[in-house]
Amino acid sequence: MVSSARRPNVILINCDDLGYGDLSCYGSTQHDTPALDRMAAEGARLTDFSMASPVCSPSRAAMLTGSYPLRVGFGGRSIDNAPVLFPGQAQGLHPDEVTIARLLQDAGYVTRIIGKWHCGDQPEFLPTRHGFDGWFGLPYSNDMGIQAFPEEGRPYREIMEALGTPLPDDAPMLEPRPPLPLMLDEDVVAEQPDQAALTERYVTDAVRFLRANRDRPFFLYLAHLYVHLPIYVQTRFVRESRNGRYGAAVHCIDWSTDVLLRELRALGLDEDTVVVFTSDNGALTRDGGGSNGPLRGSKGSTWEGGQRVPCIVRWPGRIPAGQVVGDVANAMDLYPTIAGWCGVDVPTDRTLDGRDLGPLLDGDGTLDEAPFLSILGGNVEAVRLGRWKLHVRKWNVEKVRLYDLEADVGERKDLVDEHPDVVERLLAIVEAARIELGDDATDIVGTGVRPVGRVEDPVTLTVHDEHAAYYMAEYDLPERG
Repeated sequence: MVSSARRPNVILINCDDLGYGDLSCYGSTQHDTPALDRMAAEGARLTDFSMASPVCSPSRAAMLTGSYPLRVGFGGRSIDNAPVLFPGQAQGLHPDEVTIARLLQDAGYVTRIIGKWHCGDQPEFLPTRHGFDGWFGLPYSNDMGIQAFPEEGRPYREIMEALGTPLPDDAPMLEPRPPLPLMLDEDVVAEQPDQAALTERYVTDAVRFLRANRDRPFFLYLAHLYVHLPIYVQTRFVRESRNGRYGAAVHCIDWSTDVLLRELRALGLDEDTVVVFTSDNGALTRDGGGSNGPLRGSKGSTWEGGQRVPCIVRWPGRIPAGQVVGDVANAMDLYPTIAGWCGVDVPTDRTLDGRDLGPLLDGDGTLDEAPFLSILGGNVEAVRLGRWKLHVRKWNVEKVRLYDLEADVGERKDLVDEHPDVVERLLAIVEAARIELGDDATDIVGTGVRPVGRVEDPVTLTVHDEHAAYYMAEYDLPERG
């Protein structure tokens, strides 16, 4: 049974662009994920769990704050109409936001982030300013730096195509990029690190963290770089893959999860630690790439394939094994859920959009129906309520589409004419949400939003030097004291 003498540890694992159909426990036939399958068998597998955005930065900001992206200023005009934050951008997560890490840190937890942040790269926005005692990882997506093979002078477009990422002529990635920074706390410790080696280094750092803090409550946020393109992965995983580099990256994620679960058992922390596994948005589907299973759409869309993702929760002795949870849940729910598990009160001076999943995952009940909004950029594009999902094509209500997700998870049969009463009810929810959260397409400024962080004269963490020999050189880090 769970020890009553200590508060639970929490490990939150967040993948990058891993799709709903990418794990064998979610139906994949391309990838073998034995560790994650065991984790699901020993805990709860959620079938209707969604992220608050189908792209990186707003998805992560929402999960960490328990609030819709537009509520914390992530989306549309507030971040210069960029879908996600880019190197050297002036905006980021506001210093006044209370992340789940800050909440737990203030309650005596030791906290660490390993991996991708992507909520702003200016000093005021870094994770060490948002409740994390330490950080080892990347400030943003792994494609936001120089991508290079050892062949000097090889055109960037050819490099990206060889890595499975063909680019249109106007792609922003074709512009000169600063080298990718690897961060240790607030310092750049490597420029253009070997990405194929990063996950192993992340796991090593995670194991070191677990061993160093085995006698005190901890919160570890492991944010993988996989399976975001371009994919660099070690040869040993490629050899075992049936789906090229993409499958190798999925295998590496599974391996890393196995290492952490084994370490928890070895340290005697298994029953004192809740582990949550999920992904920041759906897969970017393509040949030889990811899968969103039966879902329509992919990353960057508010169809189910853009936002519905795997979610597995394991806590031996507390969460009953073998659960398959079909209640509608989302990543913002993790904020009050983790707080409840850890005995910490959530802030009462601001609006939060998540609900506590604790009783549901304990097997003690179900969630009441509540609307879940799908937001892309600065616009509310869809809403789900129970079995129903209404898509609103930007601001044009004549383009609304209604789907019954219980009967039609692939969103193929539009039922808007058959259920006008449901359409009317859901449209009212969308209009109320636009008033509260804002909507760029209709020029509505939200009444319930908090400001995004902003600095004057932002600078990038690294500077491109055309004469430097980056080419993914490996760097050794000193041992942590």
